[in-house]
Amino acid sequence: MSTLPRHRILLVDDHPMMRRGMRQILELEDDLQVVGEAGNGQEALDQIESLQPDLVLLDNNMPQMNGLETLRRLRAMNYAGKVLLFTVSDAEDDIRDALRLDANGYLLKDMEPELVVEFIRDALTERERQVLRTIASGYSNKVIGHKLGITEGTVKVHVKNLLHKLGLRSRVEAAVWAMEHLRQAG
Repeated sequence: MSTLPRHRILLVDDHPMMRRGMRQILELEDDLQVVGEAGNGQEALDQIESLQPDLVLLDNNMPQMNGLETLRRLRAMNYAGKVLLFTVSDAEDDIRDALRLDANGYLLKDMEPELVVEFIRDALTERERQVLRTIASGYSNKVIGHKLGITEGTVKVHVKNLLHKLGLRSRVEAAVWAMEHLRQAG
């Protein structure tokens, strides 16, 4: 039996095949457990208290209540777990809104399954997302520190953590990754 801490996940997507596929991918991992599924935002809100997931993997494009509205309501309910939007939309407004509503990440459905699993295990913190966006803008550590009100040494620590979490080797790779996945949100 695994001694790894298990992440309890709620899958929210209006497509049953997508939910089933994600469940199969996630449950191959010893430390990930899908505790529930919802076909829309309201079903997700109704299940949060009873299931108490650590993470909600949330589609944005759903009928009745989209992912952004569901995210807004989750945070209004004081849900403190991680919320990752998982969608086909790479529209800048959607990404910006998701991060503004305190999403822990914004993942595109065309990502490799291994990368999705890594994000679920270790979503970026808000500060790491800020640092990543400023790296993508081409700023030096010194300028990033000044812009964010932190020391240059702290910026270096965040950059090191980002590279490790994202499996990247350099700031250039981080900038490219941010441009492809964050689309300069925020």
